[in-house]
Amino acid sequence: MSIDLHLEQNPTITDLDAITAHNWQQWFQAWLTHLQQDANYEIALRLTDDDEIQKLNAQYRHQDRPTDVLAFAALEADIPALPPDTAGSEVEPIYLGDIVISATTAALQAQERGHSHRYELAWLAAHGFLHLLGWDHPDEPSLERMLEQQDVLLSLIDIREFTPNTVKSQVSQK
Repeated sequence: MSIDLHLEQNPTITDLDAITAHNWQQWFQAWLTHLQQDANYEIALRLTDDDEIQKLNAQYRHQDRPTDVLAFAALEADIPALPPDTAGSEVEPIYLGDIVISATTAALQAQERGHSHRYELAWLAAHGFLHLLGWDHPDEPSLERMLEQQDVLLSLIDIREFTPNTVKSQVSQK
């Protein structure tokens, strides 16, 4: 199982707390391995600013305001497993979708919440990744489970600054 990450960065974004393309690749691979997905996957991660994410948020969610992260899943159902006859053979990766993060909003949220920009970016990436894998938070119990899983994913890459309960109210307001 592997993940092919396509990283794009808006030229206006310069301060990413020294998160390299290699870091992102390692993080998504660790998360995929932990979540025990058997296939090879492909995702796109775009780091952008508030202007660009506001346009996307207005176009796709009909909310004309910036947001921190958007996830555009390519698959509507749960993530498919490989058919038994293709297990272990070379197959094209399954495209999961796109994650778009506003590094501008991430920096503001990191400052407001008292943690690093690096932590906030990783937290948002984990949140978007779970959405691509079919996770959602339409109610309080679902939100709790998703935030707990995000905490686990961040601990896998040695990024821990607070527990999911400390941000629950902030996520549920979005």
